[in-house]
Amino acid sequence: MILLEHRNLIVQETLTQKIRNVQDGGKPDNVDITVADFDGVLYHMSNPDGNKGKIMVSISLKFYKDLQEHGADELIKREYGSFLVPSEPGYNVSVLFDLENIPGNWEEMVEKASLLKRNCFASVFEKYFKFQEEGAEGKKRAVVHYRDDETMYVEAKKDRVTVIFSTTFKDDDDVVIGKVFMQEFKEGRRKYQQAPQVLFSHKEPPQELQNTDARTGDNIGYITFDYLHYHIKCSKAYIHQRMRAKTSDFMKVLNRARPEVKDKEKKTITGKTFSRQN
Repeated sequence: MILLEHRNLIVQETLTQKIRNVQDGGKPDNVDITVADFDGVLYHMSNPDGNKGKIMVSISLKFYKDLQEHGADELIKREYGSFLVPSEPGYNVSVLFDLENIPGNWEEMVEKASLLKRNCFASVFEKYFKFQEEGAEGKKRAVVHYRDDETMYVEAKKDRVTVIFSTTFKDDDDVVIGKVFMQEFKEGRRKYQQAPQVLFSHKEPPQELQNTDARTGDNIGYITFDYLHYHIKCSKAYIHQRMRAKTSDFMKVLNRARPEVKDKEKKTITGKTFSRQN
């Protein structure tokens, strides 16, 4: 299974290369890179006003206004401090690296620049984890339209923070495959009672979203996660375990499905063998 990085490696590697080049005595050069990330997110790395001695990293998220309602601006200010500059036109957040004044903790700041998307999202989870910790149940759920036709819902309860993702399947095959894949999470709960709870509902939204504008339809699915410490620590191992077990089951089925090869060797009445030629 491929586990996706939560940082943008292109941003991290490009900034690292540019800074080390200057530290080794090289001259700064032009930078103008646009990077597409998941969920319609765009990064832009450039030299503001053509100044090669400075590199600006900007990020654009279509759903940033949804995140601002839950403290995204405050978290970004806390994480990036003096590196934060007025956002580039068409982008939501921009940070600036001065190659003529490289700080001692530049590697840490480069990594933070590669985590811009993650840190924008983090404000929502920090807020609702705090609600749960304080026992503040009943707070208005967060609604983040992170894709054009898909939505994320976050809600705090007494013993958990529940996150629901709506998923739109593009064709009939995806509906079938998606149902089978997500059902594996749900079925695992029967065998392993301590497995992280994952619920999947098809066509109709889960109970938490009843009487809302949550979409319905044959190609709509809802995946519900309870973000507990156990889930965070064990979900990767759990997914690998389930996939290995299912692959083993599939291999057994394939092996049983192989046609038997009939033995062409024959024996005479005296016990000698010979092969019949077709």
